[in-house]
This record gives sequence, C-alpha cells and structure tokens, in this order.
Amino acid sequence: MNILVGCEQSGRVRDAFSAKGHNAWSCDIEPSETPGKHYQGDIFDIVNENWDLIIAFPPCTDLAGSGAPSWKIKQSDGRQQKAIDFVLKIAGNNCPKIAIENPTGILNTVWRKPDQIINPFQFGDPFKKRTCLWLKGLPKLQPTNIVEPEFHWTSNSYHGGQLKDGSRRKSKLPIYKAWDSPAERSKTFFGIAAAMAEQWNF
Repeated sequence: MNILVGCEQSGRVRDAFSAKGHNAWSCDIEPSETPGKHYQGDIFDIVNENWDLIIAFPPCTDLAGSGAPSWKIKQSDGRQQKAIDFVLKIAGNNCPKIAIENPTGILNTVWRKPDQIINPFQFGDPFKKRTCLWLKGLPKLQPTNIVEPEFHWTSNSYHGGQLKDGSRRKSKLPIYKAWDSPAERSKTFFGIAAAMAEQWNF
C-alpha cells in the first residue's frame, strides 16, 4: 500500500508500516528524526496523491481539552478555527482509508465524537494517555497487550475524572514527565504504531 503518515516527525508509524513492506511516507514541516521516506513541507502539497491509507496526527495545541482555559482567546483570534479547518480538510480527502488522531478536545463537539478512544497501556506501554481516533474505512484497533497503567503521560496532574460538581479530582497515578517539549510528549507510542501496522495491513 501507499501510505501517508501526516504531521509525523518521529517516523514511528511510518517505520512500522515500512517494516511490513509498504511504501510508507511521513510528512511534517520539520525534518524526520529518523532515516526514512519523509516529505518536509505542507501535507496539502502531497495529500491528494495516490494514497491507499492516510494516518494524520494534526497539531493539538489549539484543539486539546487540556488547553480549554485558553479556548476563548484562541477562538477570538482565529487560531482554533484554523486548527479545526486543518483537520476537516484532511478528513474530507477522497482517500478510502483515513485515521485522524488527537486528544479529547474541541473536535468532539464541533466535528463529531471519535470512533474510538485508546490508551497506551492497551498496547504494552504502562501509561494512561487518552487518544481519540476518527476512522474512515478502517476497523477499530484491538488491544494487543493490556498492562497495568503506572503513570499518566501528561503535563496535567488533574486527570482523575470529573466530579458531579464539575471539578476534577486528582489522579492517583503519578505523572511521567520525561520529555523536553510538546513534540516529544505527543509522539506515538511504539505499541500503538505496531498495532496500526499490524491491524491496518491490507
């Protein structure tokens, strides 16, 4: 298959599909962190080429629920709408198989509910990090190796669920902060990348 992995700098999903023999390309405005087929530039330069599968990881800075206190500012200056339009333009592509990944956030209300919410601990990595998947022409990912979560992979320590009064209770799990930047924090876990390559391998 010809596969485009959009907004991916790490090359992890690209490499997982390449290992299965596919013609997989990553694309990002930044160079790839690892050797491999990579288009450095705007995804819309190449998104309409002959792809059999598009997997996109749009920037979540202006979309994620963790940034909700800043939404009014981002809405008033147009940043959030620009980010939403970016996602919807990819989702509206004619490619028969599309997966879009993003955290829980504004897309759940302005677009539609995700088809699936996954966590790394379902795929062998002992972390909680709610990850939404919007799917077109693809099956839901099935867990491959469920392990006990040991940490939250997040910069926000109040991820224990919402109480009846609307407040948040602090999670019982510790926070794992082993990253230096949002880009590092948003990398796809190897277990999830492997599951995508194995289960969407057709």
